[in-house]
Amino acid sequence: MSITSDLIRGHTDTIILAHLMQTDSYGYEMGKAIQQRTDNLYEMKEATLYTAFRRLENAGYISSYWGDENTGARRRYYAITARGREEYFRLRAEWESAKTMIDKLIYLEDNSNGK
Repeated sequence: MSITSDLIRGHTDTIILAHLMQTDSYGYEMGKAIQQRTDNLYEMKEATLYTAFRRLENAGYISSYWGDENTGARRRYYAITARGREEYFRLRAEWESAKTMIDKLIYLEDNSNGK
């Protein structure tokens, strides 16, 4: 079963912040991690990631810095800020609330009378 982009689109910031709660990361690395974590069922495009990075950085939720690679191109790393951690927990609570509400709306009630 493939996961539609529409279902995930509104949670891009939460997904990025969740990843950065664990470790600093750069775009390509984060995209690969998301794909692996979903068993290749979902791919977050680099354009989506970098648009979100700009938005999150402008909001003060993440900061960026240039890595110190000895080989290859320099990478821009992203790190979560204290404000970003607060936003992550707020967004996660919002998701849990929405998930509970959606479950109530789409799961059928068990009626013992067969109706």
